[in-house]
Amino acid sequence: MGKLGGKVAVITGGSSGIGLATAQRFVAEGAHVFITGRRQSELDAAVKLIGKNVTSVQGDVANLADLDRLYAAVNQQKGRIDILFANAGLGEFAVLGTITEEHYDKIFNANVRGLLFTVQKALPLLKNGGAIILNASVAGSLGSPAFSVYSATKAAVRSFARSWTTDLKDRKIRVNAVSPGPIDTPIFNNLAPTEKEVAEIKASFAAHVPMGRIGTSDEIAKAVVFLASDDSSYVTGAELFVDGGLAQI
Repeated sequence: MGKLGGKVAVITGGSSGIGLATAQRFVAEGAHVFITGRRQSELDAAVKLIGKNVTSVQGDVANLADLDRLYAAVNQQKGRIDILFANAGLGEFAVLGTITEEHYDKIFNANVRGLLFTVQKALPLLKNGGAIILNASVAGSLGSPAFSVYSATKAAVRSFARSWTTDLKDRKIRVNAVSPGPIDTPIFNNLAPTEKEVAEIKASFAAHVPMGRIGTSDEIAKAVVFLASDDSSYVTGAELFVDGGLAQI
């Protein structure tokens, strides 16, 4: 039996990137995982890849009715949640002076509003002594150009981890944030219109990382497993940077 043997986990944004890699790690460690995503075809592919102990529920975390459907499915099939990884989010560039209401609403609805209600609506099913992991970002601590709205959402996520630690301490639910540096995930494909420009963005990010490269989804997944398991039994309210040193020096 692995570190998460017999646990029930929910991962939002679990059909690709960090969410998918984490779902694979959770299942390998013995958990049954519920994954969400906006596109059914990607969910189907993820379920096939993971292979066992996984249930997919199509939905958008910014849509509260979709969250209700997710938790209804979890309640019907398992009746509880031991681990919640609030991972779903969006990122887009917009220089100050060009930021639109649409850009602001899109990013905040997914990264802040959606994450907040992902956690709040899970609480009736979340077991006392459970673990909540929030996907933040080094962007919440850095002043990256043209990334102010995204960065502000991730600073809010970091703040949630602190406040919810105190809100949930009587239930002995640990709340932590994982803050990835630049990670090679599909989110990069949304940052530029061509493959060449995406490659240039990746190279630019890598040049600022002390380790000289961008990270992999699996490197984040390993950190999330740590925060989800008893290995981190005395860790709560923390922000674990997995960033190749980017925000550390």
